Amino acid sequence: MTDNGVQILLVEDNPKDVKLALHALSSHKLANQVEVARDGEEALDFIFCRGEHAHRNFNLQPQLVLLDLKLPKVDGLEVLKSIKDDARTKAIPVVILTASKEERDLVESYRLGVNAYIQKPVDFDQFRQIVEQVGMFWLVVNQAPPAAAYAPPREQK
Repeated sequence: MTDNGVQILLVEDNPKDVKLALHALSSHKLANQVEVARDGEEALDFIFCRGEHAHRNFNLQPQLVLLDLKLPKVDGLEVLKSIKDDARTKAIPVVILTASKEERDLVESYRLGVNAYIQKPVDFDQFRQIVEQVGMFWLVVNQAPPAAAYAPPREQK
């Protein structure tokens, strides 16, 4: 667990999907360690410690970002690009969790550096199972990068 108590940043604008994801994560006692961003701008503010999240310690990043693509204000692909283009946040695993069936979204997500791309199932139980499995894999099975991975690169002398 990170020192700030946030292991997952869930970026989702659909209240039903937020509720379902939190319910699925709570079955593995992970839901109390989730920050929810309801649009792309809020997600970027959280990651980059701006606006309402300016007080956050930049070095205490979530271990996983679950990212929807179709978001208000800033779309998911732009959020992904911002995270993966910055050397300080590039190591944060990002999993796209979207209803999009468009091949161009899949291709563009991988081009931008997504770690996994999952199409949301319509079925309630399948969605719950996928969120549980993703949470368990990225937080329990996967070895997260050390905090030093989020530090700015040192300048060469």
